[in-house]
This record gives sequence, C-alpha cells and structure tokens, in this order.
Amino acid sequence: MTRHLWLPYTQMKTADPPLRAVRTEGSRITLDDGRVLVDGIASWWTACHGYNHSHIAASVREQLSRMPHVMLGGLVHEGAERLAARLAALLPGDLERVFFTDSGSVAVEVAIKMAVQFWLNRGERGRTRLVAFAGGYHGDTLGTMAVCDPEEGMHSLFRGVLPEHHVVPLPRDEAGLAAFDAFLAAHAGSCAAILVEPLVQGAGGMLFHDAAVLRALRRAADRHGLLLILDEVFTGFGRTGTMFACEQAGIVPDIVCLSKALTGGTMALAATVARPRVFEAFWSDDPAHALAHGPTFMANALACAAANASLDLFEREDRLAQVDAIGARMREGLAACRNLPRVVDVRVRGAIGVVELERIEDMRGLKRRLLAEGVWVRPFRNILYLTPAFTIAPEELDVLAAALRRVLGNA
Repeated sequence: MTRHLWLPYTQMKTADPPLRAVRTEGSRITLDDGRVLVDGIASWWTACHGYNHSHIAASVREQLSRMPHVMLGGLVHEGAERLAARLAALLPGDLERVFFTDSGSVAVEVAIKMAVQFWLNRGERGRTRLVAFAGGYHGDTLGTMAVCDPEEGMHSLFRGVLPEHHVVPLPRDEAGLAAFDAFLAAHAGSCAAILVEPLVQGAGGMLFHDAAVLRALRRAADRHGLLLILDEVFTGFGRTGTMFACEQAGIVPDIVCLSKALTGGTMALAATVARPRVFEAFWSDDPAHALAHGPTFMANALACAAANASLDLFEREDRLAQVDAIGARMREGLAACRNLPRVVDVRVRGAIGVVELERIEDMRGLKRRLLAEGVWVRPFRNILYLTPAFTIAPEELDVLAAALRRVLGNA
C-alpha cells in the first residue's frame, strides 16, 4: 500500500518499511498490528494537548457542519478574526497584524518576504539579505533552506541554487557579540533582518542558548537598523516553559513566526505576526505596496476552529505548570544517561529533553531498539530527544526515559 507514497527525509530504497498507525489517544499511537507506542515527540512537536482532545475535536466537527473553508481573498470569517485577535492579545508587546499560512516553512517565507518588502516599500533598495545563524533550521522550502545552516543542515545539496544570505555564528559571549557587531557594521546596509530561533535551535540539533543572547540580538538589530524576526514555530505555545520563548528575554521581535502546536497538532496552520511599524510600510494607496502573498487555504476555517479550541485549553488548564513538571521529571529520568558511553551532554529546557551523543553509527538499529521498548522516539543527527505532549501521564514519561536509558546503556 505504500508503493505510491514518497516519504519525507527517507532513502526509500534502503529504509525500513514505515509503521501503519490506525488510532491515537492521549500520548499513545496504536499500530495496525496491535502494538501501542508511547509517543515521545508529539508528532513533530505539535500535539501539545495530546491526541484526540475532545474539545478540539468537537470544535472542528461543529465548524465542519457550518463551513469547512472559504477563501480569504475578499472574504473573512469569524474564526480567523477571533484567532488573530487572540494571538495579538497573547503575544508580547504590539505584535498585532496576523498573516495566516499553512506551515512553519511558509510562515518563515512570508516573514522573509515581509522584511525585504518592508525596505522596498520605504524606498530602500538592495536590502535583500537575511542574517541567520549556524545551527539554525527554518524550513525546507527554497527560501527557508537559504537561511538554514548550510553545513549542518539538510540542504547543502542545493548550494548554488538558493539565494545567498549571511549565516554566522550565534553570539554567545562577549567576544562573539563583538564579532557579530563588527560583522553588522560592515554588512547591515545590504541586510533586511536578523532571523533566529529563540532559546532552542530545534532541528539543527536541539541547541540551547540563554535569554541574554536574545536581548543582545534585539539591541544589535536596533543599533544597526535591522528588523528582528523570531522563528517560534517550535518554541511557541509553551514548549520552553513560557507561552512564547521571547517572553523569557523580555523582548518583542518585529515579526514572529508560529505554527506546529498552534492547532494542538490537529490541522495544518501557521501565522506570521508583525508589529505596526512593519505593517505601516505596506499601508499605502499604491497597490504595489501590498504584501504579495496569498495561500489558497490561508486561515482555513477548520484549522482556525482547532486553533481557537487549543487556545481555550491553554486558558482553562495550566499547561505551563505541566511543562514545568515534565521538565523536572525528565531531568531526573535522563540524569543517569550522563554516565553512559558516548554521551556528551544531557540537557532539559521546558518540555524538551535532549541526550547528545558523540555520534550515532547505526541509526536504523537504534530506531529498531527504541520501537522494541514500545516508544515512538525519532533520533536524528547525534541526538535522542523527548518533546512529549504536555498532558502526558508521569508513568508514560517514565517509560520514555527508561527506554532511552536502556537503549543507550546496551548500545
């Protein structure tokens, strides 16, 4: 049945056959052979409330009975208006203009386009480059590949095809900040914005940095007249311990990108949210100054219903307290991994737990051993990580941590 499927990030000639999921519930995935797996990564970090939450499901069913979708070209609907207003109220500062798309990659694409057109609309040509950082990952579309780490990312094959941007070391100390400031002094005139994943560079290796780095980047952007874009596709909606990671630094970006947990893992939806300063550069009598982007399914009514229901759950239930509890339990459960061979680091932030290895020599074998433990954990590069649903039961979290300890201990 899979012969017509083309799977992501997979050399399909040599890969193990994919597993067939037939049912989900909470933090469990049931396979067609009857096995039940504890999901340690919440479907690529999206299912923050667990699978099949009754409130989200009911909201989507009700919306489906009335209107599954309507184009946002010349029309709007209450779900999109309400969701945009709620996001503006939740986000820090004056982030208030919400542009909806379908995926995190496209949310970042739109942010790049916003930043470049911001300067064009102001009559400043030539400011077309972004400043991004080593270890960063922002998506798989051509535009976002160009701002990922070209050496560590998945996209080195496309060098020469992609637009050229600046990818520099993330400044983590005084020397790094001085070097970064000198770089901007030389190149800011050709740049539109600085782009960074706040607190955690996710698919680049779950690399952590502290809030002081974000404050320094905000100051640098202001000093050199650049926009600051935060890619909170992974970190947004509680994953790092606050609703948005930038809150821990006390900064407000000019543009923020959201997706993944926006709908609680139910449907595809993303948002690029800008401050008035950015939006005002597009507010004009000149049609050419309008933002030239418009996904067919932007602000899909079913997806907006799921997202509004997800925000209801954040309001009604103390998800951030659950994140704190998950973090504490993961610190305890993963601590013993520090003493295992080839482990170079164990780190936890919010509901993200990471075991970093020197290398993973047999990725296929490692995945098989994890499955044999009854867990769904997908290591990549040189790390194993846990990003569970915030509603995961403590005993399920213990199963995940114990599986990592056993698999690594027997490697």
